[in-house]
Amino acid sequence: MAVRVDLNISLDGFATTADQTPENPMGEDWSRLVAAYIATRTFRERVLHDASGEGTTGVDDSYAKAYFAEVGAEIMGAGMFGLHSFPDDPDWRGWWGDEPPFRTPVFVLTHTAPRPPIEMAGGTTFHFLSATPEEALDRALEAADGKDVRIGGGATVARDFLKAGLVDQLHVAIAPILLGGGIRLWDDLRGLESGYSVTTEVAESGITHVTFRR
Repeated sequence: MAVRVDLNISLDGFATTADQTPENPMGEDWSRLVAAYIATRTFRERVLHDASGEGTTGVDDSYAKAYFAEVGAEIMGAGMFGLHSFPDDPDWRGWWGDEPPFRTPVFVLTHTAPRPPIEMAGGTTFHFLSATPEEALDRALEAADGKDVRIGGGATVARDFLKAGLVDQLHVAIAPILLGGGIRLWDDLRGLESGYSVTTEVAESGITHVTFRR
């Protein structure tokens, strides 16, 4: 059992974009940041439910497969679920469609009034809680039943768990682009690498995969 983080970040360390609009809540830069990931066969199969067999199958796809492997529970922030965009809609069921790709219990951290759990197709159930990283992790570890717990994001949530020393493995896919703004992963994490062994691998796409393991 391990606690894991996987994020796409830019060369200047940003894991979110700063060009969102009401018409395009993800922003134009988001597609540039995650282009290699969404091009993989695993993403197409797992997230888009595309059974055509199309998509890249190289290094990026290997990391995409690892992203989903052996995960028993997920923790994410309210923004990743979409509560910030739909704070007053009790019927909002998240960005992820009728069959989210997680297929596990997902614990959504929120400072607003808790919502009842939402059961989705494919095995995903969203649970909403206001909790510290330690409290949320205790809930997720129990639900994971011996499998890994993934801290899905966003960057602020991932950084909170890293600062608390709760993460066993951090994988960042560094896209060769500059965003110039957004939320940086590395702020207040000086010396993080000293507690981990660090490996790197460059994919055919130009993405640099950096993995920190205890």
